[in-house]
Amino acid sequence: MTVEVHVVPTSPKDIVNRTILEVSEDQIKGFVRNPMAEIAHRAGIEAPIVIERIQAMLEAGVIRRVRQTLQATNLAQGALVAWKISPEKAAAGFDFLAKEDPFSGHVVIRRTEFGSTEWPLWTTIKVPTGFSVEKHLDYLRDQMGAEKYRIMPTIRAFVLGVGHMRRKNMAVGEKSDKPAEPRQPAIVDLDERDWNVLVELKRDFQPEEIGFEMWERRAMAAGMDPDLFFEVAESLDRRGVIGRFSTFLEHTKPVGDASERLSSFNGLFHWAVPKGKEIEAGREIGRFAILTHCYWRDAGPELNDVNIMAVAHGETKEQVMAHKAAIDQHLIDTGIGYLYTNVYWGGRAEIKPSEISPAVYREWAAAHGLV
Repeated sequence: MTVEVHVVPTSPKDIVNRTILEVSEDQIKGFVRNPMAEIAHRAGIEAPIVIERIQAMLEAGVIRRVRQTLQATNLAQGALVAWKISPEKAAAGFDFLAKEDPFSGHVVIRRTEFGSTEWPLWTTIKVPTGFSVEKHLDYLRDQMGAEKYRIMPTIRAFVLGVGHMRRKNMAVGEKSDKPAEPRQPAIVDLDERDWNVLVELKRDFQPEEIGFEMWERRAMAAGMDPDLFFEVAESLDRRGVIGRFSTFLEHTKPVGDASERLSSFNGLFHWAVPKGKEIEAGREIGRFAILTHCYWRDAGPELNDVNIMAVAHGETKEQVMAHKAAIDQHLIDTGIGYLYTNVYWGGRAEIKPSEISPAVYREWAAAHGLV
């Protein structure tokens, strides 16, 4: 007697998985009480199938995490950090930040398309309000033996999302009819109950947790009645500290066979636009659908006075550069122009959520002699 084994497809190329992922990556905005049902509704796929596929892809490593994102720039002091560090120390510095600093998020080794790469290590940092970002970075600099660092807080955000599946076959130059809207970070004060809920909201989901009552279980973990948990979560959403519910794909490392890699090339685009034109330029650059991120950050003279940065992903370098050329031409056509531009290509990367809890930071800082 032959027993049929039910094998759940985990490839992102599978049509059902692709349909689910195109929704679940970045289409579920804010706090939703039943995210699996919402994904199923938008994807037009029965909810039990959605649950089964997301569980299987998470177990297989195709999805690297499932979690509720937060608008961290409204919860903690955040910035992009460039590190000037010698090539022989960069790899060890990468390992240190990836493994030892819970407040560093994206950790990436980058090389430039044009010119020398004196700043090969790029990270994001979140330090809760009331603590010093500079003191934290001074500690990291000394531990890594870096020469210096450049802090680049977000002045305005124009694009913040993912959607790698939706962008895979995007036409070069595809853009919105309307300019992007600039968003300015603003720290929101939270009380102990708010943080209690946030800690449960932001924890990664394990495969066995994926289902219809995901938040009810988290309410139990917080020691709260589900109705109160929902009330606080929805209040946090209204106050602008909740991002999206997302299935984060593994896009920086191979999964399955080599052909399963989602984006072999990611470019951090740099532009120095004329001073006073930053918001106008960010709104125009932010029109382009290929971008997952676009910010106004001031990089300073050592980094060529760059003030607009954006990120795009693609399967080939030529594809990414074609999208970059379309944006460059648009800046020229609109009369904004630019004084300098470059691409910092992503290499080795570790993508993890930054810890933002003041209580966790206080304990960590005390253990490392920072308070």
